[in-house]
Amino acid sequence: MEYSSVADDKLIENSIISSSSEQPRKGGLRTMPFIIVNECLEKVSSYGILPNMILYLRDDYHMPIAKATNVLYTWSAMSNILSIFGAFLSDSYLGRFSVIFIGSFSSLLGVTILWLTAMIPVLRPSCELCNSATATQLLLLFLSFGLISIGAGCIRPCSIAFGADQLTIKENSKNERLLDSYFNWYYTSIGASTIVALGVITYIQENLGWKFGFGVPAALMLISALSFTLGSPFYVKLKPSKSLLTGFVQVAVAATKNRKLSLPVGNFELYYQDRDSEPIVPTDSLSCLNKACIIRNPETDLNPDGSVSNPWSLCTVKQMESLKSLLRVLPMWSTGIFMMMTQSSFSTLQAKTMNRRLFGNFEIPAGSFTVIMVITLSIIIPLYDRVAVPILAKYTGQPRGFSSKTRIGIGLLFVIVAKATSAVVETMRRNVAIEEGFEYQPYAVINMSALWLVPEFVLLGIAEAFTPVGQVEFFYSHFPKSMSSFAMALFTLELAAADVVGSVVVNVVDKVTSLGGNGSWLSTNINRGHLNYYYVLLCFLGMVNFLYYLAICWAYGPDGGENLEASAGKEDDQFDYKELPTS
Repeated sequence: MEYSSVADDKLIENSIISSSSEQPRKGGLRTMPFIIVNECLEKVSSYGILPNMILYLRDDYHMPIAKATNVLYTWSAMSNILSIFGAFLSDSYLGRFSVIFIGSFSSLLGVTILWLTAMIPVLRPSCELCNSATATQLLLLFLSFGLISIGAGCIRPCSIAFGADQLTIKENSKNERLLDSYFNWYYTSIGASTIVALGVITYIQENLGWKFGFGVPAALMLISALSFTLGSPFYVKLKPSKSLLTGFVQVAVAATKNRKLSLPVGNFELYYQDRDSEPIVPTDSLSCLNKACIIRNPETDLNPDGSVSNPWSLCTVKQMESLKSLLRVLPMWSTGIFMMMTQSSFSTLQAKTMNRRLFGNFEIPAGSFTVIMVITLSIIIPLYDRVAVPILAKYTGQPRGFSSKTRIGIGLLFVIVAKATSAVVETMRRNVAIEEGFEYQPYAVINMSALWLVPEFVLLGIAEAFTPVGQVEFFYSHFPKSMSSFAMALFTLELAAADVVGSVVVNVVDKVTSLGGNGSWLSTNINRGHLNYYYVLLCFLGMVNFLYYLAICWAYGPDGGENLEASAGKEDDQFDYKELPTS
């Protein structure tokens, strides 16, 4: 679920700032509108397309809802995976400006192609005969999805850091508040753009049709790309540096090359140390990775100045311990995959068949119910931070109220309750549809208020306010400072894994329940299908996941694994326990 983004402001402050002193006429607050407008309009464009896309695929491309849902899961997973690639590309090769520039025009091209599928009848299946889409029509549709994903993967991981690059902040200066203000405005604008996307764009799609519904995002993406480009003469453009991800791969390669070596016992001088920090004693856990740091022959492994001659054969202990810290958090990381697996497509289909009228003739767009989740978490997070934390801190001894592990567990429980609620509501909706004679009319609107869907999204919003925040806090507390930026990358990767798992679950349920000629639970006609059984299955899987989570917590121990033999160093390698801001 991409709406619950969390970040450590000071983290970027510590890693970014310096170069504008070399270019005094570059950067500054005048660049902020270009960058924020670019990011916000990209989000409005891409987020606004997603909620109702299940209806476009079902009604215009005549896809079964199970197949359409798998397409959307795959699209979302691709966007999240490409975010990791975009961050790697900007850090190691192209720099943030070039990557955001490429992403902006890739998104623009993708949204434009999607708009053309709505504008030009020959680019989508024939409505008269309800034919399935041809290979060419599907290729064009998927090309638009791919280009939008490339754009999202390039813009989202780079935009906030690129904005911070523009601000000259000297340590302990009064101007540090400037960076804080930037982050506050940035996240406020992102939240507002998400609500606009889920509310306004979905309303346009439902009331004015797909031509306007896709045309408006295309126009906004054009403004986004032009806005970013117009600011080019004013930007500070930092050169790319070495990527942390490259360092991880180097450790794995070096450890594989040196796998036949024996670990030195008590002779730590044979391990190669970072020349810019204090020596680090390699930890005993995952000792196979220690072989990546063993100096086999100083004459061939090291240059005359003491640097490594081949970083793919010899790595520093600091580099190796960073990879270990990543591997240590993976078990806890895996417990959040089910939490992120929620796909709102089925809720959109349910809402489409229910009475959505409010205040006379106003009708809530079927795809806008997700905004309830966004509003809920926007209320819960500050309430928890300002009201609950001071009270809980007195009793728990935790500066953030509940520990990160407790917050994760609370969120997982709320997801289970949300799925149970979904099962009950869908059972009611389906029974009403059959009682009113609409069993074979999936497009009919039944006499049941769509407000019955609100509790599910409120519960999911509460879950979002606890588990994702708790997880990123957990990642930060277990990573050395030099790896802090990787916490959000790991969270993004979790979103991608959740999309893949969600797609697999939908595909398996559809195949298994349709065996023997039986109707699939995920039938395109949801009045004849059994979405309620599917929600019950998700509830059961949620309970299994929670038991797995408890086992992982037990394995970490009562201290949460936070010691992790972090004596690996006193400078950048000293583990940072700073908590994340929740607003």
